[in-house]
Amino acid sequence: MDSFWYFGKNAVPLFTNDMKELELNWYAVKVFFNKVFELEEKLESMGLESYIAVQKVQLKGIRHLQAVKKLAQAEQEGHSQDRRFFQEGAILYERVPLVKSLLFVRADANRILEVEALLKPVADASSAKGFIYKTTDWKTFAVIPAKQMEMFRLVTGAGLGGLEFFADDDFTRFKQGDRVRVIDGPLRGAEGYIKRIRKNRRLLVSIEGVIAVATSYIPPQNLQIVPEA
Repeated sequence: MDSFWYFGKNAVPLFTNDMKELELNWYAVKVFFNKVFELEEKLESMGLESYIAVQKVQLKGIRHLQAVKKLAQAEQEGHSQDRRFFQEGAILYERVPLVKSLLFVRADANRILEVEALLKPVADASSAKGFIYKTTDWKTFAVIPAKQMEMFRLVTGAGLGGLEFFADDDFTRFKQGDRVRVIDGPLRGAEGYIKRIRKNRRLLVSIEGVIAVATSYIPPQNLQIVPEA
């Protein structure tokens, strides 16, 4: 059923059945001054989904006491919860970015313009908060294929050690091997290429034009070759 608003005697459609919702896509954002968690909070308040690849580090001893004191002080002063920290029972953890200053946001074509406006400098260039990655011709924002984002989140969100990150123009110099899928273990379902990096064969998953992540060694019996599309 179509919806209308009325201007005088004329009915103007607000939304028709022929209209389609704008598609949501993932975009990469470079965040200046390592303020990824501040931007994450702002995007959440705007109703936008975001993702930061983080390592969960349990705080102990003096670091635990310092964090507890800082959180208590922020609560007393009415500040929002520091998104770097979270609790599971009595255990306090810190979220440590695996890639400094990199955040991903999911938005439609209109709302990504809101994100761009949020990042733009207010007075001069030094006040810019970051930028959204663009295509190689710098004309449009670079849309991250859903499959690439899914694989990147699977690998970086598995809580495994031994991950190594490369800029897009850096990892291409490493020798590429078969395209494979992990069929067992904590990375089951991940797809990427076997690459020889410093004499070691490792699974590499990439977001083209942005970042690539190499896992530690995965036993050959846990890998299945995937035909190229």
